[in-house]
Amino acid sequence: MKNFTLSAAVILAVLGEVARADLAIRAGLLHPVSGPSITNAVVIVRGDKIAAVGPVASTPIPAGMRVVDAAVVTPGLVDPRTTVGLSGVLNQPQDQDQLDKSSPIQPELRAIDAYNSRDPLVEYVRTLGVTTVHTAHAPEALISGQSMVVKTGSTNGASAVLIPEAMISATLSPDILSKSKDKPPGTIGKALAMLRADLIKAQEYLRKQEKTDPEKRPERDLKLESLVRALKGEQRLLITAHSQRDLRSVLRLAQEFHLKIVIDGASEAQLVIDEIKASGFPVILHPTMMRSAGTEENASMATASVLAKSGILFAIQTGFEGYVPKTRILVFEAAEAAANGLTPAQALEAITLSSARILGLEARIGSVEIGKDADLALWDGDPLEYTTHCVGTVISGIDQPGETQR
Repeated sequence: MKNFTLSAAVILAVLGEVARADLAIRAGLLHPVSGPSITNAVVIVRGDKIAAVGPVASTPIPAGMRVVDAAVVTPGLVDPRTTVGLSGVLNQPQDQDQLDKSSPIQPELRAIDAYNSRDPLVEYVRTLGVTTVHTAHAPEALISGQSMVVKTGSTNGASAVLIPEAMISATLSPDILSKSKDKPPGTIGKALAMLRADLIKAQEYLRKQEKTDPEKRPERDLKLESLVRALKGEQRLLITAHSQRDLRSVLRLAQEFHLKIVIDGASEAQLVIDEIKASGFPVILHPTMMRSAGTEENASMATASVLAKSGILFAIQTGFEGYVPKTRILVFEAAEAAANGLTPAQALEAITLSSARILGLEARIGSVEIGKDADLALWDGDPLEYTTHCVGTVISGIDQPGETQR
């Protein structure tokens, strides 16, 4: 099944859109993720949705439908934490919008205003099977901005954006500390105090907003409006923390202000596993192969299996890298986790359906099921094997070239 060619989509010059044509994908092995794997399977795509899934013998392909063959088919991969589209492939000032250093707390900044869907790095991760990214500002400021969820398809329409303002990205680690005595925060304690002070200001702002007399309401403040959404539970905080000390501080902060949060990083999750489980908050775990130093010195390739055994909802990310190409390869991170305690099925779920669940998008993406978005990754072998290639993707029913066709 390895020697096949994937038909490219027909590109129209009208409004930059790509024509959708119904197609059938025949798979030597299909991993739906939401259920058992199927040998000799077929996925029928009509428009941008999955219309049928099952064995070839019981799932007829309509006459005249275009057919694509692949050795293995999985759901399109979902990267739950990255800076792709904000951090560009050139690593030059003009394509590095992942961090604004003018202030330590800027929740009003929006990833959607900086995201470049045409950056080659977006195409790069797509050719490696990633069909959806939760992209955000870099975790190097106390609050760096608001994330977004977007598909990586080659079209540039608004329909690719799944959630324009997903979470507010915050960080509690030494990476956010200032090297200048005159520019806070200089310590973690100061960082917590600054964050608490602004949340209290947001509480006061909310109380004034709710006054019945319009003249007593405050003038609009984008920063406080953003924090108010967090206080009201309308927008979750994505908080990057690694050490057991910082993880406990994050949980205390969430309890104090009744915040809904997603824990990001969590190198020492194994040391606070009971507290994390009791909180009910999901974890977007650090990349499996992340370099261990500083508060990440206890990062382990086996932490994913610890979370899985504890029944905590988690997903595996690529995160942010300061070096070119500014991102890791998501499927490799999952493969290493599979070599260190996760089963292959758990590892695949950690970069598909679990990511979708954390993002609140499991009804649309993350598994191969009837009615879901037609987002698929096509492989010439086991996707968790290093020698395997992604030979193509299907995003919202449109087939795109893989790494072997770039």
